[in-house]
Amino acid sequence: MSQLKTEWFSNVKGDILAGIVVALALIPEAIAFSIIAGVDPMVGLYASFCIAVITAFIGGRPGMISAATGAMALLMVPLVRDHGLQYLLAATLLTGVIQFLFGVLKIAKLMKFIPRAVMIGFVNALAILIFLAQVPHFVGISTITYVLVAVTLLIVYGLPRFFKAIPAPLIAIVVLTAVVIFGSIQVGTVGDLGIITQSLPSFLIPNVPLNLETLMIILPFSVSLAIVGLVESLLTASIVDDMTGTGSNKHKEARGQGIANFVTGFFGGMAGCAMIGQSVINVKSGGRGRLSTLVAGVFLMFLILVLGGIVVQIPMPVLAGIMIMVSIGTFDWSSFSYLRKAPRSDALVMLVTVAIVIMTDNLALGVLAGVLLSAILFAAKISRIQVVKQESGDTIIYGIQGQLFFASVEEFVDHFDFSLVNAKVVLDFSEAHIWDDSGVGAVDKVIIKYRAGGNEVVVRGLNPSSEKIINKLAVYHDANAQLKSH
Repeated sequence: MSQLKTEWFSNVKGDILAGIVVALALIPEAIAFSIIAGVDPMVGLYASFCIAVITAFIGGRPGMISAATGAMALLMVPLVRDHGLQYLLAATLLTGVIQFLFGVLKIAKLMKFIPRAVMIGFVNALAILIFLAQVPHFVGISTITYVLVAVTLLIVYGLPRFFKAIPAPLIAIVVLTAVVIFGSIQVGTVGDLGIITQSLPSFLIPNVPLNLETLMIILPFSVSLAIVGLVESLLTASIVDDMTGTGSNKHKEARGQGIANFVTGFFGGMAGCAMIGQSVINVKSGGRGRLSTLVAGVFLMFLILVLGGIVVQIPMPVLAGIMIMVSIGTFDWSSFSYLRKAPRSDALVMLVTVAIVIMTDNLALGVLAGVLLSAILFAAKISRIQVVKQESGDTIIYGIQGQLFFASVEEFVDHFDFSLVNAKVVLDFSEAHIWDDSGVGAVDKVIIKYRAGGNEVVVRGLNPSSEKIINKLAVYHDANAQLKSH
């Protein structure tokens, strides 16, 4: 009960006001993402309403905003183009099922394999994408457009120094929208992006054949949507965790995202996930609890149904100014010093993550590339193995230092002098670890070559884990070589 009270009612005023700001900023984004996907603007708006309301109750990260997103919209383009909206809705249902199963299987545990360099790259790339998405709304249009963007930024950065009772972005939207309407100022508005229909979403079952052919059409898209949505949601949850200094249940979040997408598919909405931009707006506007996410979804529908005529008149330069503020706040400015201080491999991973995300406009692809590059660089780093040779009479001792696995076996074998004959050779693994079958095979190879020259071979210093894998896979220890663990 105390947790319920904390998550819902510990910050009522801040959550309500922040939710209103988020709802206003959601409208142009949802419309824009619908256009990207090739569907009616209401598909993105209905999705944003349904997903926000549902995740408010069953999501694992209080205060995080989930809705229709650009990363998901890009994946939908071929499906909508080739098969139409009904197949998209069916794919949305299947996406929800897959994400729910991911949550049940606790796939979120894989988050621990995402390095900090990738996280920094993800955040910075997203900040850059948010900024670039605003450029068409104010660059090269008119002088008054630049003025409105500048005034918006002045309000959102300057006003909180003197007045904090109401979020500055909300004040900027209300005041500047009134100025534009009553001043008859000609600028781009939300209405220019698409037509808003003032109606509630209705329950429907996707009109597609229920057969294997349909499944084969939607399955590849659903799997991609599920993975991209989950990656973006879990990374956003981690970022909000850091911003608020609180924790979240990533497995519950995965299940919540799945249920939200499944339900959304029955109400004419497209699949969505967490939105880092809107989540940052929420947190910076004072939103912390589940109530802020609920208000965002409910107020979004209120805007559509009741204030649709006014909403379409909201100036895009004002919303662009707010999103510029979000991009500035999202970008990790300490990453410039990070590039100087961090190991070169980490710096490279961060830059590659940023570059791929910006080039492909696909956050999940950038994260995947960053993780793979990190793994390759890590393997290269730990694959360096040393073999120190010592002679004591007719005994040759090789002290092995490092990790012996598939990436280091070639270097390991090259360290040995196989011209020895009739000598005693000791392989000392006291400062080494054998990880896999490739490592065991390399040890076998060295032993066999030395035995071929009539040498006596002793293996010593194996730790329990290395000894276990050697006993299980090696062939030398049941022949002429002596195996000594200590």
